[in-house]
Amino acid sequence: MRQTRCRALLLCLALATPWTAQGGSESAVEQAIEYREGLMEVLGWNMKRMGAMLKGRQPWDGALFARRARDLDAAARLDLLAGFPEDSVSDESDAKDEIWLDWETFSGHLETLRRRTAALSAAATGGDREAAARAFAEVGKACKQCHKAFRK
Repeated sequence: MRQTRCRALLLCLALATPWTAQGGSESAVEQAIEYREGLMEVLGWNMKRMGAMLKGRQPWDGALFARRARDLDAAARLDLLAGFPEDSVSDESDAKDEIWLDWETFSGHLETLRRRTAALSAAATGGDREAAARAFAEVGKACKQCHKAFRK
C-alpha cells in the first residue's frame, strides 16, 4: 500500500514539474490542458505495454503486469476533471465541446474507468492471467466509450 501511494505521489510530482519549471509563464488553462494531456499519456503508456504482454508482443511478466495495473489505477484516481476547466474549449484540443455540455456523462465515464482499473489491479495482483485479461478488456472498453463520445 505504501509503495502504491509513493508511486502515485511521484506521478503527481512528475506531472506538475513542467509547470513549476516554467515559473508560471503559462496560463492556468494551458496548465490544465498540459495536465490532462500528461495524465492521458500515462494512462495510454501503461495500457499499451500491458496490451503488448497480453497479445504476446512482449513476454508475459505477471509481476510487471500487476505493477503497471496498479500504476494505471493510481493514475485513474488523480483528479483528471481538473484538467477540463470550462474555459479550456479549443479547436486545437482533441476534447470535444460535448464534454462541457454533458459534464455528468463525462464524469460518469471517469468513475467507470476508476472502477474498472481497480478491478484490473485486483485481478492482476491475484496472478490469474485470464482474469487480468478480462479486466484489461473492460478497462479498454471504458476508454473507448469515453473517447467515442468525447474525443475528436
